Amino acid sequence: MVFRVSRLSRLVGAVTAATTVAFVAACGADDGASDGDGTVTLEFAQWWGAELPAGEFDRIIDEFTAQNPNIEIELLSAPYASTKQQLLTGAASKTLPDVVGLDGAWVNDFAKQGAITDLSSLMAEANYDDSELASQIQIDGSTYMIPVVNFVYPLFVNKALLTEAGVADVPTTRSEFLDAATKISASDGDVKGWALPLDTAVPNGIQNDVMSWLWASGGSMLTADGKPNLTSPEVKETVEYVKSLNDADVIAPGALTMKEQDKVEKFSNGQIGMMIDSLAHINLIRENQPDMEFEVAALPAADSYTGERGIPYASWGIGISDSSEHKAEAFKFVSYLMSQETNAQLSTIANGFPGNKNAEPDFGSSDPLFRTAFEIYQQGYPANEFVGLPKSEDLMRSFAEQLQLVLTGGTSVDDALAAAQENWSSVIE
Repeated sequence: MVFRVSRLSRLVGAVTAATTVAFVAACGADDGASDGDGTVTLEFAQWWGAELPAGEFDRIIDEFTAQNPNIEIELLSAPYASTKQQLLTGAASKTLPDVVGLDGAWVNDFAKQGAITDLSSLMAEANYDDSELASQIQIDGSTYMIPVVNFVYPLFVNKALLTEAGVADVPTTRSEFLDAATKISASDGDVKGWALPLDTAVPNGIQNDVMSWLWASGGSMLTADGKPNLTSPEVKETVEYVKSLNDADVIAPGALTMKEQDKVEKFSNGQIGMMIDSLAHINLIRENQPDMEFEVAALPAADSYTGERGIPYASWGIGISDSSEHKAEAFKFVSYLMSQETNAQLSTIANGFPGNKNAEPDFGSSDPLFRTAFEIYQQGYPANEFVGLPKSEDLMRSFAEQLQLVLTGGTSVDDALAAAQENWSSVIE
């Protein structure tokens, strides 16, 4: 089964002018250069090295070149924002480096521009067994991106607030969640049960905080052939559930202009009892509130649902330039990163989960909640249907605008979903 992936982990910061110039120069050079001795040099552009502990990524690359002395890897590392801009430019001009780190939101456009190559064909040529891959991002039936490391979005719960509200167990169903959120909200006038970031400038709340309820119950916002299906009973029930949380006054105020970082800050400050958030924020919460007692859990599902639960996640994805002259060598490098041992090493230093489903990170001295989250990840499946869609952020934004109208009484659920369906159908052909 193929699952779609969500937004990627980002590093906020500016790349130096020297790095930018070097990146542009590299992207404009001939891809996949060959030395006179037959050695192939592959350029690999990504933001991962900038987010990992110093030297750790180089060590993994050095292990590959030691095993493959005829292939050299030239790392082009920069913060996410800079990498994104350079790759968008490179994709438009067909001058991408041989191997590229990918955000799932770019895949559809890159594939249709002919900037990234069909990995399914390369896997077939290499007799590669893709059964170990946890997920693949496909366009028109062909794989264009492989998630290398995944970062899940479980339910975070402030145990102290739950206990104070008289709730003994972490909620596992929608009814239990509404009950817990209601009791938390009633126990303290300044505390709410949940936060819902719906700012339209950064509309990923639709992905992480709304559609996650749908995926947790095995639902889909798309038809089997990938068309919008927003007027389905499953999507309607999801939106009606979110509306019921709003009607019960358990959502933190300011939802219409709230961003993800605001939600995390409210949770850290004890202003909300529960949130759906990236596992990457565990360390941040520990640093800001070392005495806070909190847990992570699977997202609550519809009361009658008993199947596997989808869990939203972000990924470091990887692809290969269609203009590379050394696709076979590039795929050999990709398969190395996806091998069980290497993928476990990379996910460990990234504090993420492997893209190889047989690999297991070495938790060692990591926070115990990482192991809990990994168990949740193994019991369910990674789910985010926005990845691979064209103009995915625009789709989220249009849905957020309609949901805002629902929550403020400006329209009905049926009319909102019909309007969103019409908008999405004009984008997803």
